[in-house]
Amino acid sequence: MSKEELDNLVRIKKLKVEPGSRAEFDGMVGSARKRLTDAQNESLDPDSQFDLAYGAAHRLALATLRQRGYRSEDRITVFQTLVHTVGTDKVDIQIFLKAHNERNLAEYEGRMESRAGANPRSSIQLP
Repeated sequence: MSKEELDNLVRIKKLKVEPGSRAEFDGMVGSARKRLTDAQNESLDPDSQFDLAYGAAHRLALATLRQRGYRSEDRITVFQTLVHTVGTDKVDIQIFLKAHNERNLAEYEGRMESRAGANPRSSIQLP
């Protein structure tokens, strides 16, 4: 979508220019699809479903960034670039950022917050 905004993120060191490959893209999308399928397994604990859905969302967001020749080590930046890579509405980005914060609470502090409005599965649509 907007190469200019992505290049601005390179200038401030939030992104790196690094060509991606079709195999890398396909691998990320394939992995995301599997995780989304598994996340819908209602026999799994809700925390596991959330982890799978969050991982899928991150892989898809990173795949779109890599497809355009950029990389970021920062998960929040990867989600924020969706506005520029696929034209995602800025309001939708807030869902991903909330999910990211929830993931960090669980990962680094061992606790989960209320999931109302934070499920990345609700925002992910694959063709």
